[in-house]
Amino acid sequence: MVNSEIMEDRNGVCQVVEESEVDVQTGMTQPQTSSSKLNWSNGQCVVSMPSCSSLNPSFDLSLCRAKLERDGFQIPVGDMEALLKSALDVPSVRRYMVFNSALFHFVLAPMLYMVVWCAVFSTLHLYIAVSDYWVLCLCVSLISILLTTTIIFILHHSNKEINMNLDVRLIQVNERMVKHKLLVGVADWVQNCTGNMQLYFVYWDMSRCLRALTETLEDHSFVTTDAQSKLKSKMSHLVLVAEVPTVDPEAGGSDVEQRCDEQRPLLGNEDTGCSTSSSQRGGTRVTSSFSLVPEASLPAQAKAYQLLMTYSAAYVKLLVSDRLPGPSNHPLRPCRNHCSTATLCLCQYIKKKILQ
Repeated sequence: MVNSEIMEDRNGVCQVVEESEVDVQTGMTQPQTSSSKLNWSNGQCVVSMPSCSSLNPSFDLSLCRAKLERDGFQIPVGDMEALLKSALDVPSVRRYMVFNSALFHFVLAPMLYMVVWCAVFSTLHLYIAVSDYWVLCLCVSLISILLTTTIIFILHHSNKEINMNLDVRLIQVNERMVKHKLLVGVADWVQNCTGNMQLYFVYWDMSRCLRALTETLEDHSFVTTDAQSKLKSKMSHLVLVAEVPTVDPEAGGSDVEQRCDEQRPLLGNEDTGCSTSSSQRGGTRVTSSFSLVPEASLPAQAKAYQLLMTYSAAYVKLLVSDRLPGPSNHPLRPCRNHCSTATLCLCQYIKKKILQ
């Protein structure tokens, strides 16, 4: 699929194809302005940082910072490096990135085929008497190919959805990066039998998408119950896990609630609160779960912002790997941020995934 909005070739070279005017967003903070930013267009890859190793995925964040500063993006350490390290530089997350990578699935396919073939052959050989073994081997091969293809297809399809263990961890990063008109995502694919996992920084002015999605939610306001049920059915499995400090029970209930609210992530819901604590480390921090389903009581703009942040990392992953569906097969109206007609923009992607 040809993407005329961005084109970042497999060698890491980002190309500018079209220009887009810079809009002033009233609801989001603009920490700095730079004349070099005026040359970026929505969806354009600013920096792509390959993983240092396929077996131990990690990214040189200091080099990322140097490249971003060269392009005019002055981002504080707390808005990028610290959050990215806490999100990605964790042993369990690194292991997950390896086992969920395209390279692992590429290697898994022949191994899975051999295991399935041996299992099916040994089972049928015991219960079915066949004089010609080539007939049995042919039937076993066909069954093994069918089962292996089905499993690989399921794994490939799951990579087009929001990743609970990776994309969700980048939500809080994108909450900070969007102030600098950047979105972060991790994408990988196999090229020449070699894994290619990269951390992407994509330019995105969220103001137009925020307005378009807000208007869509306001249009659905007369069917609030139906729209909220769609959100719950499509997003009930999305949970943001975050660590919050423990509080002294002797300090009083009001102080406890106030401190919990101060530490609560932007995308957290009040109904999950601090009562969802599942573990405690040294009596100082607890792990809490926050549902990512927007509350029905929130205004349309707050819901739109929460949806944009929730699906931002997944959208970047699909955008840079050319896996976004084209808009020609669905009746969505043109987006207000003047994205390319060859691919879905962020707000259109959310409309198609959630509201339809």
